[in-house]
Amino acid sequence: MKNRKTDKEHVLEKIWMMREKDSVKYDDLIDWLKKTDSVTILKDLKKEEFIHIEKDLVKLTQKGLDYSESIVRRHRLAEVLLQEILEVDDRIVSSQACEFEHILTPEVTDSICTFLGHPHKCPHGLPIPRGKCCKTFKTMIGPLVKPLSEMNIGDVAKIVFMSPKTHKRLDKLMTFGITPGAIIKLHQKNPSFVLQISETDLAIDPEIAENIYVKPVNETQ
Repeated sequence: MKNRKTDKEHVLEKIWMMREKDSVKYDDLIDWLKKTDSVTILKDLKKEEFIHIEKDLVKLTQKGLDYSESIVRRHRLAEVLLQEILEVDDRIVSSQACEFEHILTPEVTDSICTFLGHPHKCPHGLPIPRGKCCKTFKTMIGPLVKPLSEMNIGDVAKIVFMSPKTHKRLDKLMTFGITPGAIIKLHQKNPSFVLQISETDLAIDPEIAENIYVKPVNETQ
């Protein structure tokens, strides 16, 4: 059985995306709806005052604008998270982001946005609508989580997650105490990265440092 709420969100998202390029012509939208077997959804959206139709154009009401903007925001932030941080295969990023857009709460969405550093665009170069978390700051702040390779000498950080290319490499890192939750201090970046974990200094290759993601912390923590 099809999920009516999800279907409505798909149509609202499509209207938003068509609107980004040009005005939304009724006939063009109907052609797309026929292909997705969603023609009846348009009547529901009109009845619920998400859209109104003027002559041959479909327009979003303020209610429709706010709702569709939130859907697009969730989808495009999910694409950034999946592709840039989790390195999910490009071929399935969009479909996976479609699933995220229907389940993320506003609070989780803002947390993801802050985690990513309030990105302006998705991997396809399309604008990501601003959220409350973005408007809190007059200027964009950096991401809360970043690769270890971007730390400065003397910085202290907590390892959040690791994405080495092989399980063998992951196992080796963990035997040295390089695990999620570990607190590290960076002493050197060239020719290799030298980290302090507890009372031990370890040297790792730059390539490995790029696959370890950390969150800055205060030394007093």
